[in-house]
Amino acid sequence: MSTETASAAEQVAVPPPAGWAEARSRVYAAGLAAALPAVRRPLADADGHTLAEPLATRTDLPAFPTSSVDGWAVRGDGPWRIVGRVLAGGDPPPLAEDGTTVEIATGAMVPEGVTAIVRVEESTRTADGRVAGAPRRDPEWRRPGEEAYSGEELLPAGTPVDPALIGLAASCGHDTLLVRRPPRAALLVFGDELLTAGPPGAGRVRDALGPAVPAWLRRYGCQVRPADVVGPVADTLPAHVAALRAALATADLVCTTGGTMHGPVDHLHPALAVLGADYVVNTVAVRPGFPMLLARLADPDGRVRFVAGLPGNPQSAIIALVSLVAPLLAGLQGRPMPALPHATLAEPVPGRGGFTHLALVRLDRAAGTAHPVRHVGSAMLRGLAGADGFAVIRPGTSGEPGARVPVVPLPLLPGERSW
Repeated sequence: MSTETASAAEQVAVPPPAGWAEARSRVYAAGLAAALPAVRRPLADADGHTLAEPLATRTDLPAFPTSSVDGWAVRGDGPWRIVGRVLAGGDPPPLAEDGTTVEIATGAMVPEGVTAIVRVEESTRTADGRVAGAPRRDPEWRRPGEEAYSGEELLPAGTPVDPALIGLAASCGHDTLLVRRPPRAALLVFGDELLTAGPPGAGRVRDALGPAVPAWLRRYGCQVRPADVVGPVADTLPAHVAALRAALATADLVCTTGGTMHGPVDHLHPALAVLGADYVVNTVAVRPGFPMLLARLADPDGRVRFVAGLPGNPQSAIIALVSLVAPLLAGLQGRPMPALPHATLAEPVPGRGGFTHLALVRLDRAAGTAHPVRHVGSAMLRGLAGADGFAVIRPGTSGEPGARVPVVPLPLLPGERSW
């Protein structure tokens, strides 16, 4: 019998499921060990990447004393004789004599020798053309280093690059950033029973994950092209192996849907054996979503890629995404392990014995409370569509009203903030 047709019975025995928290830690460490290489990018091309080194200033911010108002930069007591004008972008000579002033614009460099700035709206002109007015008690300019001193670390490595970070980098003198690129991801949809258009019927169900999972992956910072979504893949071992090989040729992460158990048409485990993959996690003690997995493949040149096996039931598949894929992607990008916010349960949530229960909840952000939603079967998506995340009910416990519990938030678009 060839390795291409190896049966599931020939695979290594399935180990006990990993605890949910342990599984998250394990896949994060695997991602961090295989972090994407650092590359230098111009600021204009760095959005969506991740800092591979701390962002530090190349100069004091501001680099020179800068007027914060339009007005008159004066020396000594007034009224003051006008001796010039200072605009933004200029390098003015010192103000050398008491009783003199220069008109100054917001953002302009404050000349040496200036003792105060009088706001234009708080100034008057004397009959002989001099400027009169009372300076405010506090200086009307920004001092060098007021925002940051030269060499000061502003943001650590692992920070996502967004427009605000790009603007900050430019303001402190950077033209490029050392970053890690967004991971490339692909999706393989398994299952001959799936329809890709129209309503379900006659024993066939509509594929809900093929359209949805790429959008979730993009919210986690992945690049997913339309050509990277393939399926339904035929329910044969050769078809599974061929589809995985093709996707792994370009992707850092390949997600699959369905086939994570050992049924008569579940070919994912045998296909991973054919490809020489090793398991980082094979099943997780969580409900819903128990038969999830993450496998790793290493090329002779050291390139590492991953396969995330998502269960076929839609809600279980999303639980696999938030449980395994999110921490893996954080590691690959050199980002910190995603921290879980907490909320107070407004209603009881049952436990699942020795398994972690991830319960769909809607958040009341003003009150800091989590409210369970309805329609939460592993094959249902209605509850997910109205939820903000999953409350974490630890093994051997139940969620009592008033209890503070971790919440796994659903991924958002870049720039959106849920807490």
